[in-house]
Amino acid sequence: MNEPMQLSLEQQFSLRSFQTQVEKMSREQAQEFLVKLYEQMMLRETMYQHFIKHEWGLD
Repeated sequence: MNEPMQLSLEQQFSLRSFQTQVEKMSREQAQEFLVKLYEQMMLRETMYQHFIKHEWGLD
């Protein structure tokens, strides 16, 4: 597990596609998108925490 994490080819392709989409956005669209993305990241983290607590019987 000492190897650095790397993206799969599919993930690399998805990232490149995402990059192309972002480059086409206006500044306002990009800012709004980033706020929504951050919100989704926070929700995902909360979901993972809840799932782990449930699996470990801590809730």
